[in-house]
Amino acid sequence: MQIPDHKTKIVCTIGPASSSEEVIRELVLAGMNVARINFSHGDFESHSEVIRRVRRIAADLDRPIAILADLPGPKIRIGKLEKEPIMLHKGNFVTLTVDEILGNEKRIPVNYKQLPESVTPGSLIYLSDGFIQLRCLEISGKDVICEVLVGGQLYSQKGLNLPGAKIFIDPVTGNDLKILEFALSEGIDTFSISFMESVEDIRKVRDFAAARGKPVYIVAKIERRQAVENIQEILKETDALMVARGDLGVEIPIQEVPSVQKELIYSAKLLGIPVITATHMLASMTDNIRPTRAEATDVANAILDGTDAVMLSEETAVGNYPVEAVEMMAKIAKTTENWRSRTKWGLDTIIKGIAEREMSVDEVITLQVHEALQKLPVAAVLTPTRSGATPRRISRFKPETWILALSRVPRTYSFLSLSYGVYPVLVEETIESWEKEATEKAKKLEFVKSGDIVIFTQGPSLGKPGGTNMLKILTLE
Repeated sequence: MQIPDHKTKIVCTIGPASSSEEVIRELVLAGMNVARINFSHGDFESHSEVIRRVRRIAADLDRPIAILADLPGPKIRIGKLEKEPIMLHKGNFVTLTVDEILGNEKRIPVNYKQLPESVTPGSLIYLSDGFIQLRCLEISGKDVICEVLVGGQLYSQKGLNLPGAKIFIDPVTGNDLKILEFALSEGIDTFSISFMESVEDIRKVRDFAAARGKPVYIVAKIERRQAVENIQEILKETDALMVARGDLGVEIPIQEVPSVQKELIYSAKLLGIPVITATHMLASMTDNIRPTRAEATDVANAILDGTDAVMLSEETAVGNYPVEAVEMMAKIAKTTENWRSRTKWGLDTIIKGIAEREMSVDEVITLQVHEALQKLPVAAVLTPTRSGATPRRISRFKPETWILALSRVPRTYSFLSLSYGVYPVLVEETIESWEKEATEKAKKLEFVKSGDIVIFTQGPSLGKPGGTNMLKILTLE
């Protein structure tokens, strides 16, 4: 097989531009590791077909490809416009209404019935990812009368943000639970929660799935100020993090987004929690064959921050160049990873942060793996795992060497597709010797050959999750 030339994982949103069997196959070959299904759009029938296609192509190509179901949450949007786009001009007045009408430049419908209760005179209201800014002047029944502070073109169904306002909708909505029920029936076990604010939102999804006998992985999307403020509690409960910079850049001052991104990634990495950095990464490639220099730099900086994965949204969902966007992401990742390997960028910070925490035996073993990788020409790290914790912890050090994570648990195998530098391998239920199995698999996949040095880790019990307490350095025969 052809070993990937980069270790940063790539998440692709599947949409009209990428849902065909041909394009999905090209996305996988270009470097897609995770297919994101955005349930804000489409219907269950079309999503079911996409899920089957992704699985069929992953099996055909023998590639580990995870599927991430994105629960839409309480996204506030404007309604349908009579003609679009409409143009809102600075200094003009416009009325937002919860009445179901066709909108125009004077009167725009909103799908959030509690809008008049959430705003007060002086409140700022943002439309279309914050590019249009309004100020509330007056509330009259179902109407909110506003002045346009920053104008622009507006299309139907664009988002509306109310930074700092009380939102009278549960982050996990009834519609989310219907989607969750459907996705569970399709065998999906990884879900991202939109607009979440606290650990209770994670528990609601986890408990709903558990009541149906389905353990799930949760990706907490950080896109509200409350989530940023509650991040330490969220990190104790979530399985992964997404820095969702679109709405986050409206909910908090946009100039704070870069530093918040760095803090979120660092906090997650200390705990071995995988992170996805998302939104507007290569947005200009929705329409153009090449990204801007700023976008290329943004992707590189996210990788240098320590993100495990970078995500494409409209670029692959509705863009003109979905495959080229993935190829570009892979090229940026490869170049950035090579530079980081030469300079050891950011490594001291994460090592110091880990060392300052109370360390378990598992933590010490993964630190020893890192130290061995600095001193020896190791071809691969082989880690049998039930929970995925050990390969995720080793991944924090961003090693130049691939981590082959062998698991008998399909959901662990799938979820490890999110972790930097981890190549998951699904193995048979009965394993007589993990060391023999791991080395044979690594040879078969052409990650190693006879004469290579490998690191092998294992726990004290084949049936006990976690508890890695052994490290062996082997020279392969």
